[in-house]
Amino acid sequence: MANSPIRAAFYCRVSSASQTSANQERDLLAQAQARGWELVHTYLDDGISGAVSKRPALDELMADARRGKFALVAVWRFDRFARSTTHLLSALEEFRSLGIGFVSLHEAIDTNTPMGRMVFTICAAVAELERALIRERVEAGIRRAREDGVKFGRPRVGFDYKAAIALRDEGVSIRQIARQMGVGRSTVHRLLKTG
Repeated sequence: MANSPIRAAFYCRVSSASQTSANQERDLLAQAQARGWELVHTYLDDGISGAVSKRPALDELMADARRGKFALVAVWRFDRFARSTTHLLSALEEFRSLGIGFVSLHEAIDTNTPMGRMVFTICAAVAELERALIRERVEAGIRRAREDGVKFGRPRVGFDYKAAIALRDEGVSIRQIARQMGVGRSTVHRLLKTG
């Protein structure tokens, strides 16, 4: 019995309305025919920058991936799909957990192959190292700033307990007291309880 074709989804994106995704779609279709994939759907974000976090077609693709509508996502290039390495690795990790393969034509990455999985593992390790180094630098900067006397957090505000209690006793609401004193309602609640 012959294996059934892999159900594939394509994702294409162009940054401006003057561009076309025709080249992306043509190359992806050629790859699907060569490899015997069954195209389920092409998700197209037309005229949308890769830097924006909300892309309707990509959001739909991710939702359909979670519904199990396909077993493979194919893109023309990484930069058409992900806005950053972190975003790419996060999406690939989600695809991996869902049992969905990922193919990028220009980078010749196919997570269904041992070589593709190895490249993904290396990329994920490099991204994890980068996050750890950034965290270390931030923590070192915070330590140095504290040693130099820098105070973190919201600045303390003066709070006149007697005035707040007098206002409360006059029947002024917590919201109005907070507004008059320039603090949040939760601050008024907390300080009147403890004051």
